[in-house]
Amino acid sequence: MSITQQHVLDTYRARRLGEPAPPAPGAHDWQVVREWRDERQFRAVLAGRPARHRFRDALNRWWRRPT
Repeated sequence: MSITQQHVLDTYRARRLGEPAPPAPGAHDWQVVREWRDERQFRAVLAGRPARHRFRDALNRWWRRPT
């Protein structure tokens, strides 16, 4: 069963039981990514490492590069 089919089935069951419909698949993906990133930063700080993003730091260095 695909994710879409499962969602349709869950929506049907919720409607029959008078409950609110479940969120669509992928509706909270970015929130999960942000929470995962925050957890990694938190664990880095607890371990005594800087809580930085290599990609973001490289992008900032490139953006602020003197011309």
